[in-house]
Amino acid sequence: MYKNTSNQNSKNMITKKGIILICLGLFLGSIISAQNKYIGADKCKLCHNKPTTGDQYGKWLASSHAQAIKTLSSPKSLDYAKKNGIADPTKETKCLKCHSTYDRVGATLRGGILATEGVSCETCHGPGSTYKSPSVMKNLAQAKTMGLIVPDKQLCLQCHNKDNPFFKEFNFETYAAKIAHPNPAKKN
Repeated sequence: MYKNTSNQNSKNMITKKGIILICLGLFLGSIISAQNKYIGADKCKLCHNKPTTGDQYGKWLASSHAQAIKTLSSPKSLDYAKKNGIADPTKETKCLKCHSTYDRVGATLRGGILATEGVSCETCHGPGSTYKSPSVMKNLAQAKTMGLIVPDKQLCLQCHNKDNPFFKEFNFETYAAKIAHPNPAKKN
């Protein structure tokens, strides 16, 4: 009888340990797979604003991407909107999806992002909360694992395509060179 109780206690301990391990695994899994959140260009600026490391923020700020939301208020855009039954292009989903860091799934501006940012850092590089730390950003492979997107032609063509009413011929290599913002301090 004593032996049987010992076996029973042992089985109970194994079962309890198993349940604890499963719960711990689920908990850790949920942390690891937690949704990467948008943090906004001001957070990116904290590290990406020095000339010695490429001043990526300054280059973005001077780009058409940073001004994209403003173009929706231009006379040309307002005229197009009026002719196509759009009351306000700065609030129209069809316009915002390419003129801002806009959530195409949830149809809202992404958390941490201001509409005035236009096409911000995270539009092209993905939400930054999980890869923003300097220790992660020093390792490109790790940053990609943590959610960093290195934009490619397919990403750009989501907006630079013939569905855009003001479409201009798009050559990825030419336009990518115009917005390039490498870090000269990094050896690739």
